[in-house]
Amino acid sequence: MSRLSAALRALALPLAALLAVSAAPAPAAHAAREPRPPKEFVALSDVDPTILQEMRYVTRHNFTGHRIDGYHRPVCLLTRPAAEALHRAQRALLRKGYTLKVYDCYRPQRAVNDFVEWAKDLGDERMKAEFYPRVDKSRLFLDGYIAEKSGHSRGSTLDVTLVRLPAWPARPSFPGEPLVPCYAPKAERFPDNSVDMGTGFDCFDTLSHTLDPRIDGRRRANRLLLKSTLEGAGFVNLKEEWWHYTLRDEPFRDTYFDFPVR
Repeated sequence: MSRLSAALRALALPLAALLAVSAAPAPAAHAAREPRPPKEFVALSDVDPTILQEMRYVTRHNFTGHRIDGYHRPVCLLTRPAAEALHRAQRALLRKGYTLKVYDCYRPQRAVNDFVEWAKDLGDERMKAEFYPRVDKSRLFLDGYIAEKSGHSRGSTLDVTLVRLPAWPARPSFPGEPLVPCYAPKAERFPDNSVDMGTGFDCFDTLSHTLDPRIDGRRRANRLLLKSTLEGAGFVNLKEEWWHYTLRDEPFRDTYFDFPVR
């Protein structure tokens, strides 16, 4: 046998092993176990990069006080029809000197389950002073603030507000900072770069009802501007939450997805 043939034979086994390792199915099999979004879903930033995103459930600054299961990245995912309708609303608002900002978009079912488990733990009230100071936690299900299913999981529902242009960045929350009721005057509650809507986002209080008569003046005008613009683009408001909108002709009316946000 020539030296060249011997060298090639010596390389054959290591090369075969290398190819076997590179083709190993384990990582792919692991990835396949995680549900993936259907082709009808898009990242909002791919449809309209001008819409601001402050995805609260990726952070601890929400009514639970912990990061919510299923949110791996701070990105807004929506069905394409919902994203395109939001783009139409954004174009109308930009001409008036405003931009939209989303707090939450598609929400996996595992995140809803996380909310439900938190609501059952009556001893965990670390964020009560900000998000539900006047509501007993034992009533969150009865009063409709928490439910076992959410329209967000169908992919065409979002939580949204208005920001006046030019938009200054919103600061993050800091561990241990004092909690102020979400219905306090805007200058006192957690700083948000949005216009004054009368309450903060996810405020569990009747003052969050879109047309609550106690919300008047500029605050009412802000809510009505958001409402009229989004309704003109094809969305429907949930009357109990000024920030909550669902595409009227949503493509998945009866499907609740559970792929993670990433």
